[in-house]
Amino acid sequence: MHSFGTLRRVSTPLDAGTAPTYLDAFSLLSEVADELVVQSVRDTHDAWADRFGGYPGRSITTAVCGGLSLGLRAASAGLGRVAETGAGPRLEDGPRGRFVSSAVNGLIGDRLVAERPRLAIPMAVRSEGRDVLPERDALARAFPEAGGRIVVFVHGLCENESYWNRWRERTGTTYAETVTAAGWTPVFLRANTGLGLRENGVALSALMQRLVEEWPTELERIALVGHSMGGLILRAAGAVAHPAGRPWADLVSDVVTLGTPHLGAPIARGIGHGSRGLGRVRETAAFGRILDLRSTGVHDLVAGLAEDVPPLPHARYRLVAATVTARKRHPVGHVVGDLLVRVPSAYGHDRHGRQLFPDADVLHVGRTDHFGLLNHPEVHRALRDWLA
Repeated sequence: MHSFGTLRRVSTPLDAGTAPTYLDAFSLLSEVADELVVQSVRDTHDAWADRFGGYPGRSITTAVCGGLSLGLRAASAGLGRVAETGAGPRLEDGPRGRFVSSAVNGLIGDRLVAERPRLAIPMAVRSEGRDVLPERDALARAFPEAGGRIVVFVHGLCENESYWNRWRERTGTTYAETVTAAGWTPVFLRANTGLGLRENGVALSALMQRLVEEWPTELERIALVGHSMGGLILRAAGAVAHPAGRPWADLVSDVVTLGTPHLGAPIARGIGHGSRGLGRVRETAAFGRILDLRSTGVHDLVAGLAEDVPPLPHARYRLVAATVTARKRHPVGHVVGDLLVRVPSAYGHDRHGRQLFPDADVLHVGRTDHFGLLNHPEVHRALRDWLA
């Protein structure tokens, strides 16, 4: 099995002393406003002025931008010091705060780990908006009816576990309720999707091993369900070398990916081309830097995961693709797919006819978009069949 590296300690769930507050978010906002707005305006303004021979008021513009930059940096530092005391409401205490936290982590999560670790999301089991320690007693409290078969759900870029509840009023149910009715226990994870696939794969593999060892009942079977980037994280976790003993991967019987860009996403590729193109001209270089600030996780969506990450040998793969058109071969549906991922990438079929998952079951869902796959009637029916 291909190795992405050795296992490391599972990230510690957030507690009251380390959980980020809104002051942390405002501190980050001040820093970003200086870096992306003020400095970009100044650099772009100066570049255009130089192209046309300069202008008399340039020193005034430089002074104004410098003053704004100094004020924003001071605000960022001051808010950061107050946030370290734990003052202010926690981001984790409400759905809006959790939404902001997940979105920011998806965009610059790798940078947060290095520069603002309080804002960086750890890989963790989630229940009722909280992290659950991967310990037997904590898991027993969070899952009082834990069974021997679990379905682990991993969300996509900039998402969190609550995204799996979208459109419940339309479908009347959720995937969690569907798998519960089939005799499985749903387990939702949250990840920092701004980290690279390699790092998230290692973290997920470590967490899965802890789940197997600490689950309140003996586990017999594991199914994995990933939306978008979540499917790539699942694959990366399966490629990690395991310690001695019975690894979690041996229990995985089914892997379901929903709109996962196994061979890359056109939109991520377009952002990369755009940043390089803008960076070649001084007048637009600042905008290129803005695009290039995207996280390692977004970078990894350009190519996805190819043949060097093989499928788990004991698992049956189920690949779901969507198109905004009823038919996947419709010219529009063929080009835009679900607006973010095209069908061949979701199925792991490259342009040369090679298939990453030659024995996989595939499902096409028409007239829906990328996020419609988070709760769709056709996927509900498929899950009931696949997990029977």
